[in-house]
Amino acid sequence: MNTRSRQLPPGVDMNAVAALRQYQRVDTQVQVAEASPHRLIQMLLEGAMARLFKARGAMEHGQIELKGPLISSAISIIGGLREALDLSQGREVAENLASLYDYMSMRLVQANVHNSIETIDEVLGLLRNIKTAWDAIEPDGE
Repeated sequence: MNTRSRQLPPGVDMNAVAALRQYQRVDTQVQVAEASPHRLIQMLLEGAMARLFKARGAMEHGQIELKGPLISSAISIIGGLREALDLSQGREVAENLASLYDYMSMRLVQANVHNSIETIDEVLGLLRNIKTAWDAIEPDGE
């Protein structure tokens, strides 16, 4: 039997990928619309970490053109986390987190410029610590 006859027509794979991406966008939009403020912060932390894991993998595989947008996206998410801080409540904790988010953003710029997996790992560790602490907080009204 000719193995060529079992292959999908040209373009089908790309259509499937496009459909999957659209589904993921819609699914994410639904999750965000239905999420509590506590869950939104969890989602932002997860998103930043996911992008950094992908950037790390891209660097390991020499796909330098992919790591830049992934790191930039993680920096944007971290900026969103910083903007979400309420400095009027828990002032010292919020100020410390703001400083930590600034530090992480600066380190990610350095990681991007120097292709430093170690620096990405450093920021991943910091995000993991914040996420672990955030996950341990009991959300209000849930």
